[in-house]
Amino acid sequence: MRDRKITDRERLKHILDAISAIKKFTGKSSRNEFLGDRKTIDATLFQLAVIGEAIIHVSEEILDKYDFPWYKVRALRNFILHEYHAIEDTVIWETINKDLPQLKRIITLILQNEFDI
Repeated sequence: MRDRKITDRERLKHILDAISAIKKFTGKSSRNEFLGDRKTIDATLFQLAVIGEAIIHVSEEILDKYDFPWYKVRALRNFILHEYHAIEDTVIWETINKDLPQLKRIITLILQNEFDI
């Protein structure tokens, strides 16, 4: 176990790393290829859970400055971990393609504004 607390900056970078990993897994896949590849789906779900876990630990003081539905990021993490039996892979595909680019933009903006990165 770590004795040191992971910083908000590090958590936000973890999110960008997870988004990058998801893009590497899925970047050239069509919807049908993705839906037919259980390993890629499972790897993607893990990274989405990482994103949700990281956002849970970023301070509300920072997140409240930015207009984004943070509750959806947390809810997806909870759904993956607790309602795994009800996950619809088509919804995960849509999340990757519609929501992750927006999340990446806002996380990048937060890192720039709050941490001069």
